[in-house]
Amino acid sequence: MSLRERLLLRRLRDRDERAFREMVEAYQDQVFNLLFRMIGKREEAEDLAQEVFVTVFKSIDQFRGESKLSTWLYRIAANHCKNRIKYLARRHDRSTSQLDETMERAAAAQGGAPVGAGRIDAPDQALEGAETERIVQRAIADLDEDHRLVIVLRDIEELAYEEICAITGLPEGTVKSRLHRARLALKEKLAKYG
Repeated sequence: MSLRERLLLRRLRDRDERAFREMVEAYQDQVFNLLFRMIGKREEAEDLAQEVFVTVFKSIDQFRGESKLSTWLYRIAANHCKNRIKYLARRHDRSTSQLDETMERAAAAQGGAPVGAGRIDAPDQALEGAETERIVQRAIADLDEDHRLVIVLRDIEELAYEEICAITGLPEGTVKSRLHRARLALKEKLAKYG
């Protein structure tokens, strides 16, 4: 853990509200991205992100400092996400229309480019890029929860295996084999979409 993280942690344990705001500002995008990629609904991800940060603030004394603060935060986010996915599955509320709508708005805001891509000048390339992003998002959303988590953490968030192990609580071999199976399943789903 870096000196900056240790100082922030000390202030968080002292219940410093400015430290809490700093933590939220530093990690809100990463946490939201993880939750959104896992759930596929903007409003659900926003609500869940708030819950994650409240949980972190309330349970900061339980953080032992054996990993980076971001790793612990991702683990809390992943656990909250798994619980929400189970809840939504019980409600049969797993449609991806919200994800499609959000991706279309993001693509329009970036001149037709998919989220995370640079601006594409040709309209036909922009539409193709947005459609590709939508297909990939839909395929990721169709993966099993465990496969989706490792794909998002490794291939989208680009975390190291060590950090993924700390987040998931799984041994490295299990993470690698699960990631391999997830990539195969994703490839199969993408083939179905053409």
